[in-house]
Amino acid sequence: MKGNLIIISSPSGGGKGTLIREVLGSVPNVGYSVSLTTRAPRFGEEDGRHYHFVSKLKFEEKINGDGFLEYAEVHGNMYGTSRKQIENITNAGKDVILEIDVQGALQVLDKMPDAVSIFIMPPSFEVLKSRLTARATENSEDLALRLRNAHFEMEQHSRFGYVLINDEVPHAARKLGAIILAERQRRIRQTDAIQGILDSFERSKTA
Repeated sequence: MKGNLIIISSPSGGGKGTLIREVLGSVPNVGYSVSLTTRAPRFGEEDGRHYHFVSKLKFEEKINGDGFLEYAEVHGNMYGTSRKQIENITNAGKDVILEIDVQGALQVLDKMPDAVSIFIMPPSFEVLKSRLTARATENSEDLALRLRNAHFEMEQHSRFGYVLINDEVPHAARKLGAIILAERQRRIRQTDAIQGILDSFERSKTA
């Protein structure tokens, strides 16, 4: 059975990365798509783990080769999702989490409307601002830009199948894991397994 593509998005500072780390450690058979970006690594980030950090030239080469499922410019930097990486994970039968900004998520949903889409929402603007300020990874201009962009990003929540309010991490992570597990039980995602069971009942009639 092919795995599900799980799109997880939020405004910058919404906490999607923290929740995803919790889920990857608790929900089995889930992979993670490592995006490419042209921005510089932040303190503690590792190439190939958090992002694939590449030059603008290499990024453009991948665009020209149709190597991205989506790509976008966000806060002055380019981000993209490798089409091949997603296909390799889902074809192996694993769900794959795509942690992505709102712009990119909407691009993917236009191409793949059957993907599982989850919008992580902060409990308030004040909480979002506090989280961005506390992480201290942006200068004052970048922080102001992210907060301005957050207004547009929050308006896009209705494009997603699920909205998860990230008030307390343990509670929100459990809800995120529950969504992923529940999606695996959809009838349309289990057609082969269901048919195999039905066939066994048919065979029993002639036994």
